[in-house]
Amino acid sequence: MKKIEAVLRHYKLEEVKNALTEAGVQGMTVSEVRGFGRQRGHKEVYRGAEYTVDFVPKVKLEIVVTDDLVQTAIDTILRVGRTGQIGDGKIFVTDLAEVIRIRTGEIGTEAI
Repeated sequence: MKKIEAVLRHYKLEEVKNALTEAGVQGMTVSEVRGFGRQRGHKEVYRGAEYTVDFVPKVKLEIVVTDDLVQTAIDTILRVGRTGQIGDGKIFVTDLAEVIRIRTGEIGTEAI
């Protein structure tokens, strides 16, 4: 089992969610996050004063999938979430030692 975390642009979330659902992903968690990478934020002008917005708002999507669905999920996020511009986001993939469903006590892939 793997946990895939993807940091995306806000307006790409619905498209990515629908594509992942069609690809067989059954659940996901979404969080509003702020951060910066190479783009280092951007400058804005407010009442004549210029200031830098260091942390850019993004969406973090978290999904847990079986090993056979990992590459499909990654390919789907890349295909649908990409705009080709700086700031498209990142995908992080980590191994999961265990998953437990609280309600039933199911363990492993049955708990996904």
